[in-house]
Amino acid sequence: MDADCLNRRAAQASVVVAVSLVAIKVWAMLATGALSVAASLADSALDLMMSLGALGAVIYAAKPPDDDHAFGHSSAEDLAALGQALVLGMAALAIGAGALWRLLAGADVAIAAEGAGMGAMAVSILLTAALVVYQGRVARLTGNRVIAADRLHYMTDLLPALGAIVSLAANRLWGLWQVDALVAVLAALFLLRGAGVIGRAAWDALMDRGAEPQVVTRIAALATGWPGVRGWHDLKTRKAGSRLFVHLHIELDGAQSLKQAHDIGAGLKAAILAQFPGADVIIHKDVARDDVARDG
Repeated sequence: MDADCLNRRAAQASVVVAVSLVAIKVWAMLATGALSVAASLADSALDLMMSLGALGAVIYAAKPPDDDHAFGHSSAEDLAALGQALVLGMAALAIGAGALWRLLAGADVAIAAEGAGMGAMAVSILLTAALVVYQGRVARLTGNRVIAADRLHYMTDLLPALGAIVSLAANRLWGLWQVDALVAVLAALFLLRGAGVIGRAAWDALMDRGAEPQVVTRIAALATGWPGVRGWHDLKTRKAGSRLFVHLHIELDGAQSLKQAHDIGAGLKAAILAQFPGADVIIHKDVARDDVARDG
């Protein structure tokens, strides 16, 4: 199965799970009246909107190049990921501020049907955990930032959901409503950190920042040791969405045939693609500098 298909299925699974979580948590909120459950419901409603946006971005990014977008549409992934990071950051600030206000104000909350609420939240955790595992596998295989960002939403949902269970249990057993606010503060900090990581990666890609140093090192090592390549220069890389772009100049024996030069370049390109599937690789062939100096 190709990367585009994997990304699309992961995004579709995200939407299905988000709809299910919203339905479960609406019932739990109505049954318990717990603000912790309401906060978790708000997270899931936000996730549903973000997942719908992620699905649209993944579908659009998979479109082939056209006259107006010769390098494809993969930057749509970075735009969507940057938007997700901004929304995540604002949500984290709102959750953290609300939790701190609740702690400082000492706002007590009347909670009922704690057992039913804990059961509903446990089901939501199982659904979320299954989605997180699946999205993590897809993100590792494809490198898609939208799927990675979407996965982060659901990872952060686990903390509020667990916090809701702990809060319901603490309220039922000891009347400790403050537990929910403390968990919400921790979740907000985790969410802010994740939003920063996703947002920075998306921003770097939109600004055409080069690929990671280890990627450049691996490409350079291939070019250095490739048979027939006397030298290389002007290695340039960038990333758009989950796609890697590579431009490289290699220096070849000027006396060899065009076919021999082509075969050397084609072999090196195939080797780069073997290590970085789906990359867009352009290799320019130049006469070796020693040959140029001798002829001159």
